[in-house]
Amino acid sequence: MIKTAIKVYNRLQNKVTKIYQQLNLKRYEKTKGRKLSIALPDAITLSLWKQKQNIKTKKSLFEIIDPACSYKTLVTSLNSVIKLVAIILSVLLRINQKDAHPIKFHDSTDIEVCKLRKSRYHKTMQALSAYSKTGKGWFYGLKLHLTSNFKGAIINARFTSGNGSDREMLKKMARKMKGIFVADAGYISKELQNEFSFDDGRLLVTIPRANMKKLATFFQIFLERSRMRIELHFRNLKLFFGLETGLPRSIDGYLGNYLSSLVSYMIA
Repeated sequence: MIKTAIKVYNRLQNKVTKIYQQLNLKRYEKTKGRKLSIALPDAITLSLWKQKQNIKTKKSLFEIIDPACSYKTLVTSLNSVIKLVAIILSVLLRINQKDAHPIKFHDSTDIEVCKLRKSRYHKTMQALSAYSKTGKGWFYGLKLHLTSNFKGAIINARFTSGNGSDREMLKKMARKMKGIFVADAGYISKELQNEFSFDDGRLLVTIPRANMKKLATFFQIFLERSRMRIELHFRNLKLFFGLETGLPRSIDGYLGNYLSSLVSYMIA
């Protein structure tokens, strides 16, 4: 188990080092003052490795790696690289968009910041969170909106408050892309349909629900069955990469968790 974890860390470190050099992230290093206890590339690697290993808290990470610094220093180091992780995510998405398959799938998922019964007392993510309802019931938190292509690559990702409009977000995320966009019945809207046209090289295909009178074509059925690929992204991110958490004690902690989870998943 330990040997496997070390191998995973080393592979991740090699990838991060290459990305760090290619994007010239060294320009964000401080040139004055005391040398950092944890170098920026190592802090990025630790942040991604924590999510890859699905380690629940920074305290657990501290106990596992036993670094030559205090727990407070480790937390500060991981929180300080959130901007760099966001840059890496942005670049990865742009790269995936260049060679994207013409068939694309779009959906959103809820991200609880805490259990509903505790939401009244939750202060940390109060400014970014909201109440909303899904097919599973009410939740308090954010939404992750994803667009992936037919090959399974994630080509766009956005976070919004829990009550953010799925349809508006699809319009924004698809604005600069072309192809066939596949979404579920929650995206059925004449206004949204008008945003997608053959003249712009875009088409929106929404899958009707089973209780709707409208029949699905064979092509729609094929796309619906293929749409499970994006559902797998949500499942993997939540179950194996620690996307959903209620444990951080700061906004930086939450945002770092979300961004690191996505980046770790994309380069794992």
